[in-house]
Amino acid sequence: MISLVLAALFLPLSHFLIASAPLRGQLARRLGDERYLASYSALTLVAFAWLIIAYLRAPALALWATPCWVAVLLVPVILVGSVLIAAGLSTANPVVVRQGRLFDQADVVRGILRVSRNPFFWGVGLVSLAQVIVLGDVAAILAFGSIAFLGIIGSFVLDAKKARQYIEAWGGYAAATSNVPFLAIIRGRQHLSVREIGLRRIAAGVGVSVITLALDTLLSNATLFANARIAFR
Repeated sequence: MISLVLAALFLPLSHFLIASAPLRGQLARRLGDERYLASYSALTLVAFAWLIIAYLRAPALALWATPCWVAVLLVPVILVGSVLIAAGLSTANPVVVRQGRLFDQADVVRGILRVSRNPFFWGVGLVSLAQVIVLGDVAAILAFGSIAFLGIIGSFVLDAKKARQYIEAWGGYAAATSNVPFLAIIRGRQHLSVREIGLRRIAAGVGVSVITLALDTLLSNATLFANARIAFR
């Protein structure tokens, strides 16, 4: 369990202290942009591998049993989060590394960016939070809680970082979008366009949600599948 605690702390801290701090500039100047990005990507993979291995080796210390009705409510949360992940990975986004030139495109806010300007971060955060609630044990809180924290808090950190980097372009982009999913749509600054998101991205999101639920079945007996079956009997 000690290894899991350390891994759960290391994942978000390594991101915030290196990628989103003055240290990033110093490392980029010393290593060069290419080597810095390669090194940072490798560190991120190592951090995730450590977290996964530590989680799988941790003892199961259950804290609660998820009620059936909660499990049913979490299914659409996982589905939305999965679509955010799939669409976020495949949609051109100016906040992504080396994509800042997209700020100059008048029609850059399309598809999933109408829902959130940080779709991948929020998708990972929502799916991970759902896993914490479903699994209900100490190891899940540490592992998936760490990922959820990195995703959700990381979206706000990324906003602040891009606002500093693109002072002129950021104001218009931020005004036309929202960080929190659906907030710009609720406030009338955007509209939801399923056509722009694309059926392929939505289908990929459904696939991600199915994989998530299947993995959940392997990780715990208190799964969404089992609880949903009981709830609908």
